[in-house]
Amino acid sequence: MDLLNTLVEKGLRRELPTRDEALAVLATSDDELLDVVAAAGKVRRQWFGRRVKLNYLVNLKSGLCPEDCSYCSQRLGSKAEILKYTWLKPDEAKAAAAAGVAGGAKRVCLVASGRGPTDRDVDRVSRTIEAIKEQHEGVEVCACLGLLSEGQADRLRSAGADAYNHNLNTSEGTYGDITTTHTYADRVDTVQQAQAAGLSACSGLIAGMGESDADLVDVVFSLRELDPDSVPVNFLIPMEGTPLAKDWHLSPQRCLRILAMVRFVCPDVEVRLAGGREVHLRSMQPLALHLVNSIFLGDYLTSEGQSGQTDLDMIADAGFEVEGSTTRTLPEHRAAEAGSCGSHEGGCAPCGEPAAAAVPAPSVTAGADTAVDTTAPDPGPVRTDLVAVRRRGAGTDLAPNA
Repeated sequence: MDLLNTLVEKGLRRELPTRDEALAVLATSDDELLDVVAAAGKVRRQWFGRRVKLNYLVNLKSGLCPEDCSYCSQRLGSKAEILKYTWLKPDEAKAAAAAGVAGGAKRVCLVASGRGPTDRDVDRVSRTIEAIKEQHEGVEVCACLGLLSEGQADRLRSAGADAYNHNLNTSEGTYGDITTTHTYADRVDTVQQAQAAGLSACSGLIAGMGESDADLVDVVFSLRELDPDSVPVNFLIPMEGTPLAKDWHLSPQRCLRILAMVRFVCPDVEVRLAGGREVHLRSMQPLALHLVNSIFLGDYLTSEGQSGQTDLDMIADAGFEVEGSTTRTLPEHRAAEAGSCGSHEGGCAPCGEPAAAAVPAPSVTAGADTAVDTTAPDPGPVRTDLVAVRRRGAGTDLAPNA
């Protein structure tokens, strides 16, 4: 049986692929790319149908971060010409969130730069969560505030937060090359604190920082073990004024292979196409919808996305539908497992048990004997004129892009 048949069957059973199988997906050729997308698409449709969940970012506090994450335009010493402002007031954040909800967003993600929140910051964000929930009773709210201290996740949960985001970003072995002011273990601890408090954990990665195929597989396997309910896949946006400004390592084809690999390793979780999709996937974004079941609507923290209406048109034109506010995102079996850590929608039990409704995998042909190259590929000529710094929305007098 060839590679893709094996991966589809494992994905329908929620069974972990081998490392060699995951590496082989990243090593497939351009001639095999549509076969890879079709195979991963079968797994995506098994667990999520043709639904696309929309998420909307609200940047509560922008810039001036004391951490030295090399990829980030808000980092210590960044010379990127981004918006810089202190905390938005709850009413300001509520107004920004309303734009996303009006555009169809089911989840609002409240993000603040910094190492982690003080107790006073948690109080401030709690008031913001309460204001948003009062206006939009059914909307999900995810907080992303950095490293958590003891008890802070519980307080956010009590205020009405549904989820907490803290990405692993890259493999444990290469983490020290990207950030020195905190550790990989710090990040894992924060995700586990969120899970212990009953928050739905959201944790993902950034691709395109010069990592090898082995590094990508390492971080995705670590995420599978940590078992967040949603896995955002970001593609590095090389921002002028940051250490990685010249790191253009990605092609649209490589991005699709990475997304397919993530789907095979994490078949029944919310895989979210996040920052950098417009820059690196470009006209191939609709193909990515066959791999992911979630995207961000409109702009990102410090860079512009495509317009919200363009996102909605893309979803419809590709034959997908926006997920409604009353529709459960995750498969039923993950909700049934939620008793291990709390009452949130997804649950935290490890994947790997047979799914109740698994179906036989259709035959898909691809080269199972593809040589595995664990070095970062050279994508060839790249366009470096695609990044637009965000100048609208929260923190400005201009309407947000939603």
